[in-house]
Amino acid sequence: MSENNNELGSFLAGFVIGGLVGAATALILAPQSGEETRQQVASKSRDLRSTSEERLQQYRERADNIVADTRGRMQETGGRVQEQARIVLDSGKERATQVKEQVDAYRRKNESDAAEGETSETTE
Repeated sequence: MSENNNELGSFLAGFVIGGLVGAATALILAPQSGEETRQQVASKSRDLRSTSEERLQQYRERADNIVADTRGRMQETGGRVQEQARIVLDSGKERATQVKEQVDAYRRKNESDAAEGETSETTE
C-alpha cells in the first residue's frame, strides 16, 4: 500500500510541477496584459486543482477496491484453512480414540491374564 502512496505522490508532484512550468512558460511567451495573464493563471490553477482532485478520487476508489478485494480473498482463504484444520483435528481425535481403545483392550487382557494366573496358582 505504501508503494501505491509513493507512486501517487510522485505522480501528483510531477503533475503539479509540470503545470507550474507550463504556466510560467505561458506567462513569459504570451503577449498579454497583466490582468489577462492573472485571469489565465487563475483559470489554469482552477483547472489543475480540479483535475488533481478528480485523479486523487480515482486513485482512492481504486485503492478501496483493491483493499476490499484483498480482504475478501483473505477471508475466503482463512475459511478454507479453518475447514482444513477442523478436518485434521477431527481425524486426530478419531485416531486418538482408536489408540485409547486399543490400549484399554490390551490392559484388560493383561489384567485378565494376570488374574487367571493368580487363580491357577491358588488352586494348585
